[in-house]
Amino acid sequence: MGEIEQLRKKVDEIDEQIINALCERAKTCKAIGLIKKKQGKPVRDVSRENDVFKRVKEKAMQFDLNPTQVEAVYREIVNMCSAVQK
Repeated sequence: MGEIEQLRKKVDEIDEQIINALCERAKTCKAIGLIKKKQGKPVRDVSRENDVFKRVKEKAMQFDLNPTQVEAVYREIVNMCSAVQK
């Protein structure tokens, strides 16, 4: 197996980990949504979302990733997880 193929295999394995983490996040958010519903709270919590975006941007900078791009990815993740709470 060539070097590119080995690296692509590693990327595929990382993608699997990302999907598993997204699934776990969605399950956890669904449980949060059930609690919010019982408590009469809205699905969206803008303050919490802003905290998440701030935290991931700071973490992105620590790993020399583009914080704006990481925030964009997380905005999609938050939207996905908000949708499972409805």
